[in-house]
Amino acid sequence: MADGTQFPFTPAVEAATSPLWEKLKHHVTPMEWRLHAPLIAEINRLKREKNAVILAHNYMTPEIFHGVGDYVGDSLGLAKEAAKSDAAIIVQAGVHFMAETSKILSPKKTILIPDLTAGCSLASSITGADVRLIKQRYPGLPVVTYVNTTADVKAETDVCCTSANAVQVVEHVAKEWGVDRVILIPDEFLARNVARQTSVGIIAWKGRCEVHERFTAEDILELKAAYPNAQVLAHPECPAEVLEVSDFAGSTAAMNDYVLQKKPKQVVLITECSMADNVAADAVDTEFVRPCNLCPHMKKISLDNIYEALVHNRFEVTVDPAIAERARLAVQRMVDLPPPAVPARYDLVKARHHVDVELI
Repeated sequence: MADGTQFPFTPAVEAATSPLWEKLKHHVTPMEWRLHAPLIAEINRLKREKNAVILAHNYMTPEIFHGVGDYVGDSLGLAKEAAKSDAAIIVQAGVHFMAETSKILSPKKTILIPDLTAGCSLASSITGADVRLIKQRYPGLPVVTYVNTTADVKAETDVCCTSANAVQVVEHVAKEWGVDRVILIPDEFLARNVARQTSVGIIAWKGRCEVHERFTAEDILELKAAYPNAQVLAHPECPAEVLEVSDFAGSTAAMNDYVLQKKPKQVVLITECSMADNVAADAVDTEFVRPCNLCPHMKKISLDNIYEALVHNRFEVTVDPAIAERARLAVQRMVDLPPPAVPARYDLVKARHHVDVELI
């Protein structure tokens, strides 16, 4: 570790972490486990000592996700759990915009991120200043912003959305504002996929996730040819042509639920590849085919720097209170919406229509 601390793999550590090993032994090698287990035990001890919890995103590696994560899931779900928790310290095992969202919803808690450089190509594609210019160009139109954005972008937003409820939010704000067009930013592909599910016109921004944009329809067709019995599940941050040849598309939570509830014999998750490892640990009867696109930002979070974050209380994430208050309002407007009767399924084969977006 960076501070030179080493923890031995003792019989006590082995006993304390044996239930985790049973869950992860098909996803982590024994050699790796002897290195991970002492740190996992020490991190879990520190959490109790410091009244801290760890929020582990779906894209964390299995030893983090299952080993030290107190709350696991997608970015908004984690932030909401942070707000409900009685912990004084929240360690965000994810990227920077997620830590900001946790701070927005939990302003009195200490929010730590183990690596300040854990960013996001999508979040960095747009700024609050950009949104102000967009609003000048399209006066009177509501702005719906994906939660995968920075606090200053959320502060310029009318309502936030997730990939699971984007269609619902777009249709809600169009009705509330009495308009037939909505600005949906910053993910271009999410916006294009939403546009095919609704009659509301979509104005979009050319932001992209560097993981999901790399998948192509050719990739999916090759996988289907090689694994004809596999069900292919894609994230709506992928290009529309990827969703068109997939069997199902939805948020990370929707993909996780699909696998655990439907129990397919063989599945492919078209998203960041650590998610397959994490779902596989719970879906023991499903075989996972793993096309691997790693998120370089998520992979900056490790057991080592989670430990150092807890020991040294670093790195604390703060948000200007004026920005946080405005951003919180946009998030709260989304939270206050009733959950959709059916979570969004981006079925482009049966899409209502194939209109395009207006790209800014």
